[in-house]
Formats: sequence, C-alpha cells, structure tokens
Amino acid sequence: MLNNLIKEVESLRNMDKAKIFQKFFRTGMGDYGEGDIFLGLSVPECRKIANKYDIQISEIEQLIKSKFHEERLIALFELLKLYQQNKEEKFINFYLNNTKFINNWDLVDLSCYKLLGDYLLNFKNCDYKILLNLSDSKYLWERRISIVTTMSFIKNNCFEPTLVISRKLIKDDHDLIKKANGWMLREVGKKDKKILEKFLKENIANISNVTLNYAMEKFEQNEKNYYRSLRNK
Repeated sequence: MLNNLIKEVESLRNMDKAKIFQKFFRTGMGDYGEGDIFLGLSVPECRKIANKYDIQISEIEQLIKSKFHEERLIALFELLKLYQQNKEEKFINFYLNNTKFINNWDLVDLSCYKLLGDYLLNFKNCDYKILLNLSDSKYLWERRISIVTTMSFIKNNCFEPTLVISRKLIKDDHDLIKKANGWMLREVGKKDKKILEKFLKENIANISNVTLNYAMEKFEQNEKNYYRSLRNK
C-alpha cells in the first residue's frame, strides 16, 4: 500500500511548482527550511492521497522520514486519520517522538492542534503541561507547535493556555514564532476582545511589532494607533 501511495505522489510531481515552493518555504542555505525538497504537490493533492490510502503506523513511520516535504505532510495526514478513527495515546506519542520531521510551518499548522490539541483538550482535561515543555525547546518547530496547538483550546473558549504560552514566547526573536504568537492572540480576540486587550496592555512593553500587528488585525484603525502608541512609549 505504501509503495502505491509513493508511486502516486511521484506521478503528480510538478517541478515548476516545486521551484516556487522551494522559495516560498525558504529552503535556501541558512533559512528556516534549509535543505527541504519539494515535489510540487498542493495541500489538497496531498490530502486527497492520504484519504485514498490506508497505511499503518509502521508505514507512516517510514513516510514521515522522507526527504520529500509532501510525503512528510501526507504522513501527518495519515496519522491524523488514524487518530480520528481510534483516539489512542500512541498516536500522540508518535507525533511527539517525530517532531524533528515536522520541520516547516505548514507541517506544524496542518497537524498540531487537530491532533495534539484535540487530545489534550478531550482526554487530558485541558492539561497543557506538554505545551509548556515544548515552548522551552531550542527547536523552532517545537516552539511553534506549543503555541499553534492552543488553537484547539481557543475554539472551545479556553484561553489560558494561549495567554500563558504567548507570554513565555513573547521575546522569542524568530519571525515565525512572532507571527504564530500574534495569530493565536488574534484568534483569542475573535472570541473575547476584552481578554486580548487586557493581554496587550499588560505585555505591550515586550510585544514585538510583528506580533502586535497580527494580534490587532481585526481592530479598527484608531484602536491600532492607540496600542502602537503604547508600544512606542
């Protein structure tokens, strides 16, 4: 089954798109996606393949170690499918034990909160200790997992994990953490604007312009000006 899946991936290879993806996902020397190799498949194409083939965890373990970005993404979609069919902790352990292969922002964002977040929310009584540990990681993608996973809590009107982890990461100097931080704060604001405003006022001295701009995306212009004025004092 895995061989058939890989053959179908290969049949959809599009080198023109692959070149675009290589640049978009910053795969050059010294960039966050350095060395990653793309085949040029879109996310819908990857999702369609994952839905078509049913592979086992041992095969997912092979696929997630692929040098090709899209095959690792399909591995994550396959893992999520298994988890949704049978919500067992072994799938979460697999995810956490293979974070070194979840090594670009799309791989993180398309998997973490639907899998790890769902598990913590529904089977661990909203215990987010794992996310606190990930937020201390030296590995960029584990830090991004820690904040983006809180999307599952936000969707269920539980904001504490986002606010606590956002505060921990507020001085992180990586642009992808700043953006993810602002994104999750914006999602909190969609649910409860007052909570977001309180957080911004309490942490304005440490918040980066990038995080602030993302967090305030839904604000009126006069509100944006107000918080920027606080930020610049």
